[in-house]
Amino acid sequence: MIVAVVGSGTESPEMLDMAERVGRDLARRGVKLVCGGGGGVMEAACRGAKSAAGLTIGILSSGDRSSANPWVDIPVPTGFSQGRNVLVVKTGDAVIAIGGRYGTLSEIGHALKAGIPVIGLNTWQLSRDDQPVPAITVAADAADAVDKAVEAARAAGAV
Repeated sequence: MIVAVVGSGTESPEMLDMAERVGRDLARRGVKLVCGGGGGVMEAACRGAKSAAGLTIGILSSGDRSSANPWVDIPVPTGFSQGRNVLVVKTGDAVIAIGGRYGTLSEIGHALKAGIPVIGLNTWQLSRDDQPVPAITVAADAADAVDKAVEAARAAGAV
């Protein structure tokens, strides 16, 4: 099973701590982590995964492998800039969105359009015609996000 962790390259210390706990909890459950391979939430999640001997994949916006954060095991240079967001979410069996800005919102949108479950931690909320759209499953904390992501991925057919 692979879970995508998405979020901003610049976040608050609280969000980075949450991302690190998500990465660590995923690795402890034997789940591989994919992200954009950069800094911020992506780096913190990878650092957490590596602290528990997990496997990390970074789908990079640049065409240069060396742009990956130091905790990425498998850097995938694309040169696609923000276009790599589609590859990040399509690689995951579920997505955990932590905080984030517009890039994270685009990843959420691509995942939902593809039918990939999205779990949210202090991230975007969606509405249409002033009515909430419950497309993102809200998690209370890092452990809850990992539990919900693994459950959703299994329900969707991931092994």
